[in-house]
Amino acid sequence: GNVRGGKTNEVLFLVDGLPVQDVVAGGISTSLPKSAITGLTINTGGFDAEYGNAMSGVVNVITKTGTNRHEVMVRVDRDGWLPSDWNQQQDRANEVELSAGGPIITDRLHYFTANNFIATDTRWWQDFDHFFHSPVSKEFTGFSKIEYAPVPTLRLNMQGIYSLREWRDYEYLWRYNLCWLPPRQRYSYRLAGTLTHTLTENTFYSVSGSYYVLDSRIGKGSKDNLTFRPYEYDFYLRYVVNGDRNWWAKTRQAIYSVKGDLTRHLDRKHLLKIGGEYNQYDITSDLFKYEPQTTYFGKPILDQPLLNYTNRYSYQTRSGNIFIPDKIEVQRAGSNVTFGLRWEFLDPTASRPIVEFIPIRQNEYQEQIKGTARASVKKQLSPRMSIAMPIEGSGFLFINFGHYFQFPLFDYLYSGISPSQVQGGTRSVLTGSPDLEPERVVAWEFGFKRVLDVRHVASITYFRKTFRNQIDAKTLIPFDSKSAGNYGFASYVNNAQARAIGVEFVISRERDESFNGSVSYSYMTTEGTSENVSQGIHYAQWGFPVPEVPFPLSWDQRHTLKVDVEGKLPLDVQSNLVVLYNSPRPYTFYPTRDGFTPLDPNKIFVPNNRRMKDVVMVNMKIAKEFPLGMFAKATLYADMRNLLNKRNVRWIDSSGRIGGELGDPGAFYEFRRVRVGMRLEF
Repeated sequence: GNVRGGKTNEVLFLVDGLPVQDVVAGGISTSLPKSAITGLTINTGGFDAEYGNAMSGVVNVITKTGTNRHEVMVRVDRDGWLPSDWNQQQDRANEVELSAGGPIITDRLHYFTANNFIATDTRWWQDFDHFFHSPVSKEFTGFSKIEYAPVPTLRLNMQGIYSLREWRDYEYLWRYNLCWLPPRQRYSYRLAGTLTHTLTENTFYSVSGSYYVLDSRIGKGSKDNLTFRPYEYDFYLRYVVNGDRNWWAKTRQAIYSVKGDLTRHLDRKHLLKIGGEYNQYDITSDLFKYEPQTTYFGKPILDQPLLNYTNRYSYQTRSGNIFIPDKIEVQRAGSNVTFGLRWEFLDPTASRPIVEFIPIRQNEYQEQIKGTARASVKKQLSPRMSIAMPIEGSGFLFINFGHYFQFPLFDYLYSGISPSQVQGGTRSVLTGSPDLEPERVVAWEFGFKRVLDVRHVASITYFRKTFRNQIDAKTLIPFDSKSAGNYGFASYVNNAQARAIGVEFVISRERDESFNGSVSYSYMTTEGTSENVSQGIHYAQWGFPVPEVPFPLSWDQRHTLKVDVEGKLPLDVQSNLVVLYNSPRPYTFYPTRDGFTPLDPNKIFVPNNRRMKDVVMVNMKIAKEFPLGMFAKATLYADMRNLLNKRNVRWIDSSGRIGGELGDPGAFYEFRRVRVGMRLEF
């Protein structure tokens, strides 16, 4: 998820060029059946002006279209078919997928549809069995498309995506009280249409529109029926043995999008494209959340009031953009130069409260709301440039430069500022700010690629990224102020920055039916002043000073080596092998004996001052086809993850213990998993 030093929510996910983003919590918000995917493009550096609202990468999934031949596919997959002696570690996972496609009118009208169902008890099924019936996680996903081409120059496609998921969270701290962790649901669907029309051999345009809905729930029933039972811990304050997790949430995102672009080839030298997009967001969020205060070491502070993260808001936000990339071919030199400009805006359509804290005595303040101020419309212009030029006939040099922006997630804009919440005096621990500026990054990329022979290509790439205006939480009033109490004392601000520098080497083998693959190595450093948007509030709560100098971020992975090989084994068995090595990531070593005070009170708190352990992952897939007559075939396959069953460490606590005081097995990435399946195609 961390692309070239960026945070996980800095990647834009598209399906056929249209976004499927969670604009409240971040990240991708839907799933697709495997059989619906025909390919994907991943841009990790130098994406052109058509793409925005992303700082680290763009992933565009390309979906399948029906052909003039009727096709049906059925796939069944599970991890419980092998004998337990061979496959001791399971998730009790089962998957069924069905897809079909073909012509409705030959050469003109085609359809394709795919539907998938996944049921699993997760890696924690032994604990879940004491509280719930199987399965504890269920997911339905589907995709359908109809494409109509009445004439060769005109094409219209309509498509729909749905994803329905219900599951239970697991936390080792709650393993004896799992039934009181609230259930979760996420439902999403998207309806989209795209019209592509070729006007002349040098000019075409496309117009698309979509309606996307994402509903997320935490808990069940009405918020008014919450029992609000306080947590009860064992004698050593390690496990939660009774009480409810006081969370309930209902969030709805409805996004209306329209996009159009015109492409024209001018004088056989310029490939000019101009386009624009408009988005209307209807966002409603209702969150009820109370959490106990804890020490830095994770121990609950029982004599302190709960922290209140409750908020409720509803806004109609607008955004849009205009993009103009121009690709110029220099015929004499054989080079390509692309210049691009992207202008975009976000209108929060919200007002922020003007708050003053009036001192009434030492370390005690009285909050007063003096009025409201409307948030300004945020606008920015981002230039992009890329150059590719041949060198010595079999190689070429490429350069990418660009300014990239990303608007804040809507939770950071709107939490805790709705008029009803402000007037009612209910203050959240973290207050949003609709006047937050977009986060920004300036990125450079220099590379050289060379064809070694007819099957081998080598490349080297150097990149440098400077992140500014990153969001963190700043303390506004002292934590021990009476005005703070169990209410708020911090707000989101644009005050963090980071930097990533790296170099990548890749050697790949292509165009060989029996053996293809690649070997890649990267060295990268990632340093910044904040790891997450809540860092400031946490440091204030724990009494630590906010770091004034950059430190290695928790995803600072210096060395990465990847080997990806696919080919034929004896008996025409297809295979794919991926070996991934990651050097240790950092963590903060600041030990304690009792969970409340540092082992050395005079030790200066320095974030991420130690490293964990290497991560080595070996994944392998094998498949064998069996013909079933002239028009059908069956494929048996096995998908093996972490084949060597290595105990790869995911996190270490501040005392240097893997899994912390409880020895949480979730501190390791998943151990070996083997899934076996069969695919029938007609």
